[in-house]
Amino acid sequence: MKEETKSGKRKVELVVISDVHLGTYGCHAKELVRYMKSIKPKTVVLNGDIIDIWQFSKGFWPKAHMQVVRQIIAWATKGTKVYYITGNHDEMLRRFTGFELGNLKIENKLLLDLDGKKAWIFHGDVFDVTMQHARWLTKLGSVGYDMLILINAACNWTLQKLGKPKISLSQKVKNSVKQAVSFINKFEDTCAEIAIDNSYDYVVCGHIHHAEIKNIEKENGRVMYLNSGDWVESLTALEYHHGEWTLFKYKEHQFAEEVTEDDDDSMIFAEKSTIFNNLLKEINQFTSP
Repeated sequence: MKEETKSGKRKVELVVISDVHLGTYGCHAKELVRYMKSIKPKTVVLNGDIIDIWQFSKGFWPKAHMQVVRQIIAWATKGTKVYYITGNHDEMLRRFTGFELGNLKIENKLLLDLDGKKAWIFHGDVFDVTMQHARWLTKLGSVGYDMLILINAACNWTLQKLGKPKISLSQKVKNSVKQAVSFINKFEDTCAEIAIDNSYDYVVCGHIHHAEIKNIEKENGRVMYLNSGDWVESLTALEYHHGEWTLFKYKEHQFAEEVTEDDDDSMIFAEKSTIFNNLLKEINQFTSP
C-alpha cells in the first residue's frame, strides 16, 4: 500500500539507484531528480557509476546533474543512511572505501539485513571479463555507447515533434545481438550462483543497464536476483518496503507537474577543476555545523 508523508512524498524503506553516469550526455538527471524528490527513503544505496569519471574530461555538467548531488546530500543531512557503492566508471573512489561522513559511507560492497534476510549488494563489474583483461577496450566501448545515446536523443527529439513515442536504440541493439543477451544471462547466473553458495537471500547489482527482479534456482538452492537498471536508458530504481521488492520505472506523465525553475535545459561546460570545486563546495556545506 502506498504510504505518503505530510509533504506528499512516498515512504520507502530502501532505495537502490545505480548507473546514473553524471557528467555524460545520456544521463537523465532531470528525471532522476523528480523521482528523488517524490520519495522519503530510510536507506539509499547508490550502487556504482553515479558519477562517470571516465568521461569527466568533457567538462559537461548541467544544472540537473548538480541537483542530483544536492539531493543525495539533502538525504544524508536529514537522517537518511546513504551508502555509495563504487563501480567501474567511478573506480577512483575505491581508494576511499570505508570513508564515513555523517550518514554517508563509501563501500565496495554491502551486506544488509532486511527483515531477517541477507541482501548482498555490489555494482557487478567484478564479473565483467572485458573490465578485468581489456580495460582500454571497455573505455573505447563507453565512448561509442555515449555517441549512440547522443544519436538516440536527436531521434527522440524528432519523434516527439512528430507526436510519436520515444525509442531506445541501445536497448534494441542489446535485445537483437545474441552476444549481448548471452552476456546478460551469464552475468545473472554468476551472481546467483555465488549468492546461493553464501546463503544470501537477495543479490542486488547494477552495471549491465538491464533492470530485473527474478528468482533464480540452481541445484544447490535459489536466490532472488535484482538489478536496478540505470538512468541512461531504463530510468529505473529498486525499492524495498514492507518486505517486498518492486522495480520503479519512470513515466513522464507521473511527474508532469513536478518541474521547477532549476529543471531547465541549461548546459554547463566548465573546466574539470571548476566542477570538482563546486562539488567540494556542496560537500563542505554538508559538513558545516
